[in-house]
Amino acid sequence: MNNSPHGKTSESFRPVIMGLNGMVASGHPLASEAGINVMRNGGNAVDAALAVASTLSVVEPMMSGLGGDGYIMVYWKDTDSIEIINGTGAAPLKAEPHLFKDTGIPSKGILSVSTPGLMHAWFDAYDKYASLDLSALFSDSIRIAEQGFPVTHYLSNAIGEDSLLCSFEDSKQIFTNNGSPLAPGEILVQKNLSKTLKLLAKEGRNSFYNGSIGKALVKFIDKHGGLLTQKDFSDCSSRTESPISTTYHGYTVYESPPNSSGHILLQELNILENFDISDFEPTSSELIHLMVEAKKLAFNDREHYMSDPDFIDIPIEGMLSKKYAAHLASLIDVSKASNSTNKTNPWEYQKQQQQNPINDRTGVAEESENTTCFVVVDKYGNAVCQLQSLQSSWGSGMIAGDTGILLNNRMTYWHLEPEHLNYLQPGRRVRHTMNTVMVFEEKTKKLKWVLGTPGADTQVQSNFQVLINLIHFGYNVAEAVEAPRWKDILSPTESNYPHTFTNELIIENRFPEKTISDLKQKGHQIRNLAKWDGIVGREMIIQSDSKTHTLHGAADPRYDGYAIGW
Repeated sequence: MNNSPHGKTSESFRPVIMGLNGMVASGHPLASEAGINVMRNGGNAVDAALAVASTLSVVEPMMSGLGGDGYIMVYWKDTDSIEIINGTGAAPLKAEPHLFKDTGIPSKGILSVSTPGLMHAWFDAYDKYASLDLSALFSDSIRIAEQGFPVTHYLSNAIGEDSLLCSFEDSKQIFTNNGSPLAPGEILVQKNLSKTLKLLAKEGRNSFYNGSIGKALVKFIDKHGGLLTQKDFSDCSSRTESPISTTYHGYTVYESPPNSSGHILLQELNILENFDISDFEPTSSELIHLMVEAKKLAFNDREHYMSDPDFIDIPIEGMLSKKYAAHLASLIDVSKASNSTNKTNPWEYQKQQQQNPINDRTGVAEESENTTCFVVVDKYGNAVCQLQSLQSSWGSGMIAGDTGILLNNRMTYWHLEPEHLNYLQPGRRVRHTMNTVMVFEEKTKKLKWVLGTPGADTQVQSNFQVLINLIHFGYNVAEAVEAPRWKDILSPTESNYPHTFTNELIIENRFPEKTISDLKQKGHQIRNLAKWDGIVGREMIIQSDSKTHTLHGAADPRYDGYAIGW
């Protein structure tokens, strides 16, 4: 037994939020409330998602915004279909590698900005699925941006922790009080962003990519010596893609396809499926060891094979093959941690053989824990899982003049070595860690869970742990997101480049001491993590009960996340 007020199987300090008509779990209560408001007024899950997305751009400005990228996974009940809208932008057409030969790609500032693709994803979703006017969907975000909202402790800390943010005058004026970071409880007002959201609601997509908003962005970027031009904005588009999937213990798990890293979660599940874990405790060293080793093998495949599928052949069918997973599982020593990054060959399990040779190594620049994720389910059975990001916290740090839009710093993902799989190429999309997840009952084909988290390489590890606790140990959704978690790092398979991270298993100190001791004996390099540290992800989840039609929601308490249902 545990002493937490709501936990039955594990710790839970928050109750499961329940509703019959709709549910939202997001990174901020005001954003979750915006989504619920839309559904109360007759909107569907996509309507609500757009309300949540626009509000998060206001209340979580460090995490995402109009100047960034994102993925939207939509399940539409009437057609029983799942699709992913990929809103990841490309490198500027003027972004030639030689421009960065001497100085490298800066982590902040105007040269770190790539084409923002998120608005195309928003409007693709709106055009196909939405039922309400944009003015209704953006009403909360417009009001909150114009009137302001109280800064949370987390947001205040995020402002103070970014030493470069306030070196840009426009950002300094918005996010500080005479140069000091806005304190908890002070009011953050973003009137220019409110005006931009009003214009976007009135004029639509074209205003951002070819109209007044886009022209203002291009003018600002050009004035400050950036690379993006009007042609980059005009050429930008999103794409609609089919999900990739696997089966696991009676469930079908759907994920985002490349250039997303969603395949990793599916590979992790496929590998673990080869072991009998029925006698393990959820916090046991035996289970954690197997999961960590499965994670390492899946990450190793990403390192060798994953990039932009428009430019390279990816053996995704082979990587998701059950036979290939069995082969990978046979490489795991149940008593010893492995640091091997030897290349395995999923092409042997791929029907279509490799056409274009690829390099042995790939990777992207480090994505910090600064993305946002939210999930929505409506009373009709439709569902959305959405992630959106500026790349690292506060993106480039630059607000584009009087648009109020924070620009991304996605250029920092690129490599400058010609032999590298993610070598900078104008007009090309870089590899992303963002991935969206939905889980269905395999027999009934009915929706079970919609979930996700921000956190770069943490995402597919945190989602893995949450699903195992749900499927094998009967956790409710609150217990699943609040349970202690771990994060493994094995260089050079991580997203950071150059690969300078130390090999380590980062583990919350809420795990039993014996578990941590046993993992050390197996050879894992342990770094103890304080309780409730957000480095292990910030999960959002909704469960759909096919018998009672009740929705169960939970948001990770590690930051400002909140679930609201009705």
